[in-house]
Amino acid sequence: MKKNSRPILYTFRRCPYAMRARMAIYIAGIDVEKIEVSLKNKPQSLLDYSPKATVPVVVTPTGEVIEQSRDIMNWALLQADPDNWLLQNDILMQQQMKQLIDSCDNEFKPLLDRYKYFDRYPEYSQLEYRQQAENFIQVLETRLKQQAFLVDSQMRLADAAIFPFTRQFAAVDHDWFMQSDYTNLQRWIDVCVNTTMFKSIMEKS
Repeated sequence: MKKNSRPILYTFRRCPYAMRARMAIYIAGIDVEKIEVSLKNKPQSLLDYSPKATVPVVVTPTGEVIEQSRDIMNWALLQADPDNWLLQNDILMQQQMKQLIDSCDNEFKPLLDRYKYFDRYPEYSQLEYRQQAENFIQVLETRLKQQAFLVDSQMRLADAAIFPFTRQFAAVDHDWFMQSDYTNLQRWIDVCVNTTMFKSIMEKS
């Protein structure tokens, strides 16, 4: 593989994992060569770098391949973290963020998929999948009653890592969600969606 002058980011605009990677790269101010991947026709270079061929993937100028969105976020923020997303001097907050993101990725995301694509998972109804997913949603709502963002008064790593998935949850049945009691979650999603950062990373190439 030839060395690149800039990191390469393989991404897909609507993928929530890719969204959170792009947000961290944006905040860190890293200039990347962005390659938008067609999921039906993945470029051979992506397959060469990462046989699993799921986005996001970063290839650094030294040839290191970073294949997980959370690893990409950390890679970017360890280079520059102007808004202190990592809360580097607060171990307790770091642990809280890790636990929240772990719950999102390991528990909420599988239920979100079942809620969205319930016809593929006939074990339960769509309503039952939503109710199961609401366990995590309620955790977020409780936290957001206490402060503007998930861990304190500013956007941090946990917010950027989690909000693309809650945005998907809200969109499955938008009318129901907007009529629900999750008013703080509604506010938080709206704030995140309307940041300059999110608008920028969602621009079509």
